[in-house]
Amino acid sequence: MSSKSLQQARKYEEIYGGKILAEERPLFHVSPKVGWLNDPNGFSWYQGEYHLFYQYHLFNTSWGPMYWGHVKTKDFIKWEWLPTALAPDTEYDNAGCFSGSAVGLPDGRHMLMYTGVQEWQREDGFTESRQVQCVAFGDGVNYEKYENNPVLTAADLPEGGSAEDFRDPKIWRDEKENCYYAVVGNRTADESGSILLFRSEDTLHWDFVTVLDRCKNQYGKMWECPDFFILDGVAVILTSPQEMRARGMEFHNGNGTIYIVGDYNAEKHEFSRTEVRAIDYGLDFYAPQTVMAPDGRRILIGWMQSWESSHSQPHGSQWFGMMTIPRELRIKNGRLIQNPVRELERYRSEQILYRDVDVRERIQLPQVCGRCLDMTVWIRPAGGRFYEKFTIKVAKDTENYTAISYKPGSSILRFDRSNSGFRHDIIASREVLVRNQNGELKLRIIMDRFSVEIFVNDGEQAISSTIYTPQDATSISFEANGIAIMDVEKYDIVLPQ
Repeated sequence: MSSKSLQQARKYEEIYGGKILAEERPLFHVSPKVGWLNDPNGFSWYQGEYHLFYQYHLFNTSWGPMYWGHVKTKDFIKWEWLPTALAPDTEYDNAGCFSGSAVGLPDGRHMLMYTGVQEWQREDGFTESRQVQCVAFGDGVNYEKYENNPVLTAADLPEGGSAEDFRDPKIWRDEKENCYYAVVGNRTADESGSILLFRSEDTLHWDFVTVLDRCKNQYGKMWECPDFFILDGVAVILTSPQEMRARGMEFHNGNGTIYIVGDYNAEKHEFSRTEVRAIDYGLDFYAPQTVMAPDGRRILIGWMQSWESSHSQPHGSQWFGMMTIPRELRIKNGRLIQNPVRELERYRSEQILYRDVDVRERIQLPQVCGRCLDMTVWIRPAGGRFYEKFTIKVAKDTENYTAISYKPGSSILRFDRSNSGFRHDIIASREVLVRNQNGELKLRIIMDRFSVEIFVNDGEQAISSTIYTPQDATSISFEANGIAIMDVEKYDIVLPQ
């Protein structure tokens, strides 16, 4: 039986979500039906479809008490909204249903595992809170919370673990052991983050296994939204540290994301790290989560927004927040490689192809324009002599543009949205150190009305950012200081009605 809070939420989103025009939203990226969206949750394969849930405050375009919104897809590109899945309607989650994950069970049910946040006022007037892990079971549309929730509490934490910062479970089924594992983020006694590993035979009763890895104040503080998997024979941890400190061009201040690669002894549950890098180098990326597709691909999706700039919203918008395009992951030379899911190619239309274009001053190419597109640009020196700088400007009109520039002498790629429609003083640019290939560079640029995602050199690095330039700003220009040779392959992205 759904609660009154859940019924009200479903009625509200049906009424007000239906008033938002399709052209006011992204074309092929997930956005909320109405209101606010943040972290992806419950990314899972269930009964022939991919389900994705998300942190959801449908009554406002600002963060608030968290519900779980819900969409599904068969191909990662065309998404269908489903009714709100969870509402903060019990004592143990009265302050919000925070992030979590999902898994299909052998008996045909779909299980959600999430963090319940409970708040209460002490006698001295201060508010106290705790975070616990809870589960719910459903059929892909309707979910019932387990009557004996929560299933993990402060009593299950190792010594020094924080009951106030204990969140974001990521669950998976281990077919060999016929059991379930979950990683959960926690704050430790040294005030930094750790990732805890738990094991269960039935998803209801859990045992603490080990601390899989800990921050030790090296990479931010609290580690949110952990994920753990084996990819191409390498163990990979994903997490989103709070209070990161900048480190060259690899990490930036604030809420960041990192991947940790290493070795994992499954019998002893011992993880040893070998490398730590940023997952995404853009201005808007947080809280990624992955799913294993039936064909063996590991697919990642993230929240394409930053907390620091989330107050800067277009005037009059009735929705806010979107996801990245889902990405296929692999490991190459110890590094995480990310590329858009291959399903996007099914929706490509009208190939425009240019070869060996001589670029000196600013040029525009006929039919190379638009705001919903998939464009690859190959840049190389002319006659073996480096150009000083190459710049691509997208979403361009007489006043607005978003700039992507590269200086081969320093191997620095720069993204700049200073003139991309924002009305507040927010972080507008970021620089990335890319692999130098004798002045050659390959950029795949995915645009979807309100966003730009760049995949560098076949996915060696990803750069994700939102933009709010008016939709009729569709021009694209290319220019070089010096002489560069360029190839361009551009497609519009079109979704059938």
